[in-house]
Amino acid sequence: MQPTNEMESGNAANPELVFLPEKYEYTYQDFLTEAPYEKLYDLHASPFLFQTAVVKMNARAKEVKFVGFKDMLKRYLETRQSERRKNLVPNQTEFDGQAMELNCGIWESTDWGIYRETPMGGREYACAHPIMPVERLVNIDTDEVKIKLAYKRSGRDKRWLTTIVGKDIISTARSITTLATQGISVTSSTASTLVDYLNDMENLNYDLIPESKSIGRLGYIPGEGFSPYVPDLVFDGDASFKHLYVNIKSSGYFTEWLNTIMECRRMSVTARIMIAASFAAPILSIVGALPFFVHLWGVDSGTGKTVALMAAASVWGNPALGSYVQTFNATQVGQERTAAFLNHLPFCIDELQLTKDSHGRSNFDVYQLAQGVGRSRGKRSGGVEMTPTWSCCFLTTGESPIFGNSAGAGAVNRVIDIECTAGDAVIKDGQRISGVLKQNYGFAGEIFVDKLYSSESILQQVRDVYNENFHELRQGDSTEKQAMAAAAILTADFLATIWIYGDDGETLLTADEIAKFLASRDAVSAGKRAYDWLCDWVASNASRFYSDIKGEFSGEIYGVLEHNTAYIIRGIFMRALTDAGFSSSATISYLKSNNLIETRGRANTKSKRINGVRTECIVLRLPTDADSSEYDGQPL
Repeated sequence: MQPTNEMESGNAANPELVFLPEKYEYTYQDFLTEAPYEKLYDLHASPFLFQTAVVKMNARAKEVKFVGFKDMLKRYLETRQSERRKNLVPNQTEFDGQAMELNCGIWESTDWGIYRETPMGGREYACAHPIMPVERLVNIDTDEVKIKLAYKRSGRDKRWLTTIVGKDIISTARSITTLATQGISVTSSTASTLVDYLNDMENLNYDLIPESKSIGRLGYIPGEGFSPYVPDLVFDGDASFKHLYVNIKSSGYFTEWLNTIMECRRMSVTARIMIAASFAAPILSIVGALPFFVHLWGVDSGTGKTVALMAAASVWGNPALGSYVQTFNATQVGQERTAAFLNHLPFCIDELQLTKDSHGRSNFDVYQLAQGVGRSRGKRSGGVEMTPTWSCCFLTTGESPIFGNSAGAGAVNRVIDIECTAGDAVIKDGQRISGVLKQNYGFAGEIFVDKLYSSESILQQVRDVYNENFHELRQGDSTEKQAMAAAAILTADFLATIWIYGDDGETLLTADEIAKFLASRDAVSAGKRAYDWLCDWVASNASRFYSDIKGEFSGEIYGVLEHNTAYIIRGIFMRALTDAGFSSSATISYLKSNNLIETRGRANTKSKRINGVRTECIVLRLPTDADSSEYDGQPL
């Protein structure tokens, strides 16, 4: 349909209508001025008329051989848009129930969506619901900055929710889409717009948005105090630890807790050790002691192992299973990160049997946690993550010892292993005790660390008490690391008696009481345990060895027995040790240095003719009657 003259004149019934000419007459030089672009800008309020005019203007630019028309138009519109922003009265957020009113600049921020006008006259949506930054968090440990976002979805539940995210998450379109898992409306197509919106909101309101100190772990913070007891400190750590963080708190009545704990302490020495070990956790970094385990085990049910663990956990927080007390049903990475999160608080873990494989063997590695340092791991973006560290003790329970006979000396050295039997229960009437502790908990931990870090003189006194206990324990047969763990427990029990119990030392733990649970030097030595195992292995496989008292021989041959010496074929020796979980090279080194094997020069073996074939053998010296007053078997 061709336009009429009346329509072309533009003064028909509606004089406000603006009609475009059939063709623009701008020259090449005109396109270097503002005139053609200003003409188009006047039409930007109507997207249809604007786009139609752009098409015609672009056609004219091509006729006069002007290159770069669209880029020039874009720059002109951006300039006008910027000038318009400067002249506007600050735009404010208009969310119902918002925590604060923020300047949102060019953004329209309403309950039904957040958007901005585009230079071409359209709308670009950042989010379909209210969302805004309400707090800036600066981590005390790392100086990392995070943002607390408040958001509200429509529907039946219209309450405001909050989430804490790293600046790296809300600064890139690729990563901000992860917020969709928390119910925030963001897709790959709106991600970059939401990034722009949140960035503008923080920059426009930097001084209005409150800034707080934050922490992602528990324990002592130099210059600040002990987390989570520092006032106005915000938790900004991994969301998976939020449940654990909020359970480090007090509940119920202190007197109820105290009376129950004192009752537990009078029931057994083991209960006193377990509770004292819980107080010992924050002391380790002060005295320079290493992380250690206290493990309660026993095959009998009803010995009170789990209740004793709950009593220890109640010092700091909610002792219910799954709250503060964790289980062994976790990965190695998960246990490392939990230890780093707890940092200076005890790691309470129940039910070691959850780590056993189909063959009934536990795959838990004591040394993994006892060394106090986690594994270095790379970042996807490059570089490495911060290596997790911790300085705490581990309180564990199970139906069997936490390490096997083949465990290394380092692992055995870090564990105070306590067997619990039905005839000598750790805690009696466990159902009643656990019920009271689940209702009353968390007071003692805060009191203890407040006293502990009250002054430098107190810290020095703690070190002095620890050193006295350590030197006393070193007079016995225990190793240095066992003595370090026991000294920390004795020191903590002494301090808790003064600051918490107030019973004039009636139930004070003594060095003699704890010493009987410490491993001796021989028990710790992996080489000594390997030698004892080899002697048992030779005795149980005597039928596989040639000896003077044997007649006809059939089956696989392991070697020769002569008097108190076993010539073990080298390959058989290596296989037996490996199958038992011992290191063959470490074992041979121990045997050689303790003169328990006969060698040829620098070699570790001797040649022996077995079944007519000359073979290299490990020549093991076996115990004689004189080696043990308890030996009552027959000489080999």
